[in-house]
Amino acid sequence: MPLADSFQRVVDSLPDDWTDLELDLRIFDERRYVDVAVLLVTCNAQPYSKHDWHWRLLVAHRFGHAAAAPVVSVALKLLDDAGIEGELALREVRTGRVEVTQMWGRPESVRQEFKKLRAQ
Repeated sequence: MPLADSFQRVVDSLPDDWTDLELDLRIFDERRYVDVAVLLVTCNAQPYSKHDWHWRLLVAHRFGHAAAAPVVSVALKLLDDAGIEGELALREVRTGRVEVTQMWGRPESVRQEFKKLRAQ
């Protein structure tokens, strides 16, 4: 199965309140490692050293310090288009987190409303 399709299947299986996830990526032909590294630079893939898996991908849903899901999807599509085969493994999913913003001077009702809207 193409990597982009595998990723989309993972994202589609998640509840709507997921905030971020971690995926591991392994390529089957290690001679293409440098080619893959160049194509994954847009989604800030973290290489493993001395590990069975090659990269860790951090993906954010609506906010956070990770690559957006559409960016990861495009990067994996580039790998598919280049004929690079591999596999993805879902390692961790976090749900229900809320974006933190400066709320000084705002009433508690505004804070609760913001929290409710961002948790959806």
